[in-house]
Amino acid sequence: MSIERFIHDLPKCELHVHIEGTLEPELKFKLAARNGIALPFADPKAMRASYAFHDLPSFLALYYGGMEVLLKEPDFYDLTMAYLARAHAQNVRYAEIFFDPQAHTARGVSFDTVIRGLRRAQTDAENRLGVHSQLILCFLRDWSAEFAMATLLESLPYKQWIVGVGLDSDEKNNPPAKFAKVFARAREEGYLLTMHCDVNQEDSVAHIWDCVNLIGVDRIDHGCNALEDAVLCRVLAERKLCLTVCPISNAFVTDGPQTDVVGKMMDLGMRVTINSDDPAYFGGYIEENLALVQSKLGLGREGLATLSRNAFEAAWLPRAVKDGYLAMVDDCLARA
Repeated sequence: MSIERFIHDLPKCELHVHIEGTLEPELKFKLAARNGIALPFADPKAMRASYAFHDLPSFLALYYGGMEVLLKEPDFYDLTMAYLARAHAQNVRYAEIFFDPQAHTARGVSFDTVIRGLRRAQTDAENRLGVHSQLILCFLRDWSAEFAMATLLESLPYKQWIVGVGLDSDEKNNPPAKFAKVFARAREEGYLLTMHCDVNQEDSVAHIWDCVNLIGVDRIDHGCNALEDAVLCRVLAERKLCLTVCPISNAFVTDGPQTDVVGKMMDLGMRVTINSDDPAYFGGYIEENLALVQSKLGLGREGLATLSRNAFEAAWLPRAVKDGYLAMVDDCLARA
């Protein structure tokens, strides 16, 4: 079996994907037509060609602007179903999906509209495709903590559909401490916790320490700069705190894919995983990200299987369910 075939066949778990970041230009045009919205591009190809960004703020401007076509429950259904169908085609067995409700409620779209569309697609994808998924509500860190708390409270009637909360968007001048009370309340409500610590941000290492010591997160998204602090790396390894690295997106917003970071984390026994982040904008889903890591590091089948095991181990699932997925990984490796 070729390494390319092995990457495709490997049972996968995605822990860092923003559902709004899976909005491909073709679907964007379809939703715009359905909702009577004029787009400033002649066609999807021209729109895709406009995706020129060089850092996190320039990406976020495009990212939030692209959401204007998401207005009604069927829009969120179609968005989520399209991602889960793509995930199924790449043998993703389980995904934990970020969504940004504030980016929609601030535009007048109700929380109920957003989550019912997402949830209906999740159910249909599980029944039709066998892809299981859970939702993580992300707060936008460049908005106020008060708005985040209000959004948390708004989520509580739908708590059975949400496994945890996260923190994303522009990190500059928006440290984890800003949202300490929000995350403490989320923990009280039974949500699991994760936070973005984006690559090469101001005070990156301090923010990761805050996630660990102040917030008490269950996972860290990105977190590549942890390697700058040997003590921090040891703590993350000892606590088995997962880091959800996204190589292709790193290459767009930093000076490279940071694949060397993945190799170093593996060598240090850290629980690193590979994910797609915002694949419609960065041009690569999870399989393409794994292929990039393999091309740069030459991990081979054992190393790739380790990355997959790391993700299933870090998933917010019961032990017995994790073990079932891990057995699938072992079976794939045995057949390779």
